[in-house]
This record gives sequence, structure tokens and C-alpha cells, in this order.
Amino acid sequence: MDQQSSHQEEPLPKYTSLSDNVYITVLDQLPDEVLLLILSYVPARDLDYCRCVSRLWKSLVDSPTIWRIKCQRLNRGDVLHVADMCQNTPWKRFYMAKLFSRNLVLNPCGSERFQYWDIINGGDGWAVERSRTELEDAESQTCFVTSFGWCEKQQIIDLVKEGLWEHFLDVHQPPICISDWYGGRHDCGCVYSLTVQLLAVNKITVIQEFAIRPDPIPQWNDEKYTQVSHEFRRYGPGVRYVKFMHKGKDSQFWSGRYGARITNSSVTIKYE
Repeated sequence: MDQQSSHQEEPLPKYTSLSDNVYITVLDQLPDEVLLLILSYVPARDLDYCRCVSRLWKSLVDSPTIWRIKCQRLNRGDVLHVADMCQNTPWKRFYMAKLFSRNLVLNPCGSERFQYWDIINGGDGWAVERSRTELEDAESQTCFVTSFGWCEKQQIIDLVKEGLWEHFLDVHQPPICISDWYGGRHDCGCVYSLTVQLLAVNKITVIQEFAIRPDPIPQWNDEKYTQVSHEFRRYGPGVRYVKFMHKGKDSQFWSGRYGARITNSSVTIKYE
């Protein structure tokens, strides 16, 4: 037997990456509070995948603790405050909704034309134009413009779909704030009207309503926008929808779009 055949080379060591199962096993050996902290850095939208890993991970992701950690890290005092008031808070839905920092009216300035609005055209109908005067903090410097006949439009907001839940609406009744801005052309007077209704689950029963028709804007005006606002409070149980309706027209009956100019409509939820 020669020397070469009697000597066998030792195989090179194999370097392989740890499988996902090994990683999970290692993580599962950590104390729950450490694993919670690690999971709290996972983006909220991806935590559903973590729930599928094991019963332990599911229980941790579903616990209020992980959401409290995320809220404290991001200074989400609004979520923490409401959760302390309410039992059985749907943590993920409420956290993701960011209810207290956004306008629930979609396309409030017409930057997406008439998307999300149900419209009724009067005269020569609605149009979207560049605002003639700048409105600070508006989402877009565009506006909806009316004609010589009443031009109406509306939007219905589903409060539960937006992230609120029945118990919070019925028991704590957070203030619902509405706002709208209207103005006219300098050379033509106009009329404007706003109606906002809080509706029950059937979308028909009106639980509370705010309606206003300010004095007409005269011909030869400064074209500046005027704000109309209202805050619904103590509206009682059963509110599930907000129906936001406004309309306008010009007072000279001129062909074209010389009527009320409407923009930056908003519905927001406050917490106290």
C-alpha cells in the first residue's frame, strides 16, 4: 500500500448558515421581556408574519405590552392615553390608524379632481382651479369652483373603518371636529352652504347635525377664504358615519364658474 493511498485527506469543514428554525429556537430561549423588545423594532405592518412563527410569538405580538413599547418610543401619547381610558383596545388597528393626526376627508382640495366625492352639478357644473389666494397649511393650493346653479358634493366617512371602534365611540364620544373654507372671485358675489351629519349604522338615522349658510359674499370682494368650523360633542351612542355635504353658486347668474370656491375640507378626531 503506497503512502498516498494510506493517507486520506480530511474533508474541509462545511460552513452553512443557521436555518430560520435555529434562529427562532435561540430567540425563544430569551426572557419574554427581551424578546418583546426585539419584536417591538419590527415594523407594525410586518408583525402579522411574526404571529405565525409560534404560539409564544403570537401571544407577545397580541399583547398590549409590545404596542406600549412602540408608542413610548415614538411619543404616541394619543394611543397610550386612549388605551388607558378604554378596555379591550384594538391596539394594532388603533396604532396604525393614526386617527388624531390626519384629516379623514379624502381629496379635500381637489388635487385629485373629484375622486372620493359624490357630486351634483348645477349650472355649468363643478370645476377644479388654482386658488386665487393662498391658504396656509392647505394640502394643495387648488379649490373646487361652483357655477350659476347650486353645485353640491358630499363624502361619507366610515369612522369604524378609519380605526375607531364601537365602545370608544359610544362611551367616550371623542370630539369630532369639522372645518371648511370658502371664498369668491373679486368680481362676482356667491353663496355657500355646509351641512354635516353624524349618522347611525344604517347611514340614514341622523343623530346630530350642524348646518350653516353664511351671508352671501358680495361682488367686488378681496377673494380671501373664510373658515367655517364646528365641534361635535356629547352626541350620544350609535354614531358610525360622518356625512359631509357642501354646496355653492354665484349670485350674478353668470355663465361659467364664478360661484363659491371651496377647499381644505376636513373632519378630524380629537382626544382629551
